Amino acid sequence: MDTYSDIRLFALIVKLGNMAATAQELGVTPPVISRRLALLEKRLGVRLLNRTTRKISLTPEGETYLMEGVRIQEEMDALEGRIAGGSLQPQGTVRIAATFGFGRTHVTPALSSFVREFPQIDIQLHLSDKSVHLVEQGFDLMIRFGELADSRLTARLLARNRRILCAAPAYLAAMGVPTHPRDLGRHNCIFIREADETFGTWHFSNGAESETIKVRSNLSTNDGNSALTWALDGQGILIRSQWDVARHLQTGELVPLLPDWAPPPADIYLVFQTSKQMPAKVRVLVDWLLKHFESRRAASKGTSSNW
Repeated sequence: MDTYSDIRLFALIVKLGNMAATAQELGVTPPVISRRLALLEKRLGVRLLNRTTRKISLTPEGETYLMEGVRIQEEMDALEGRIAGGSLQPQGTVRIAATFGFGRTHVTPALSSFVREFPQIDIQLHLSDKSVHLVEQGFDLMIRFGELADSRLTARLLARNRRILCAAPAYLAAMGVPTHPRDLGRHNCIFIREADETFGTWHFSNGAESETIKVRSNLSTNDGNSALTWALDGQGILIRSQWDVARHLQTGELVPLLPDWAPPPADIYLVFQTSKQMPAKVRVLVDWLLKHFESRRAASKGTSSNW
């Protein structure tokens, strides 16, 4: 078997997550896949995968082989397409990951519109509030909050996203309205447990100075919708994204607090592997999503819309 088929096989193993699923996909037995992988690792002289009875994970060498190998394979596919006298058509499956809240509210309806225009592209949408490893978990695209530290990936701004401190009128009537971030220490602050935040700590800035506040709460969760439900029920003060609470602010169900102090922004980015030859199916979805959300931002200027 040639090098390019080895690359394709290795990418498929990583994408599907185990030997059995790969064997089923290719119509062979799992030992055949194991032998092919063993021969590849022997030829390269390194271990590409850490294997246990339950799962596989990429070694550093395996991650490099996957990213660079897929890039080379894509370049070869593009070259063959040009030589054959045609361009690669946007077709096939695209796997995309997003968070539950933003995914349900904005990504899901956007993708519904996309497949009407490109019915030859199959979309697999994975929603999770857990951290996603784009390469190791075999995703083509990922929508995430906040800037990206990994220089091997490309991040394009999808939407600006302010976070707003707010509470229900009933809570404020009972407990009072904070006038400074330090006042929050005397309030019940509904906390959302996220991987990149220190539990029970909120940060604010007014442009000239910053405040880090240790807050307390008898209610915390890893689900934004649950936290929002508690805030609407008058249980405490909440920080949520503008797109998530805009309609409740418009109806008066929630009241914005500390307008001169802002939590750190959480802009929304579309992330994908850096590649000179991006597959046509991925490129057309990236371009479509960027245009879709840009048009939404433009349409909402000067209004009280979510954006």
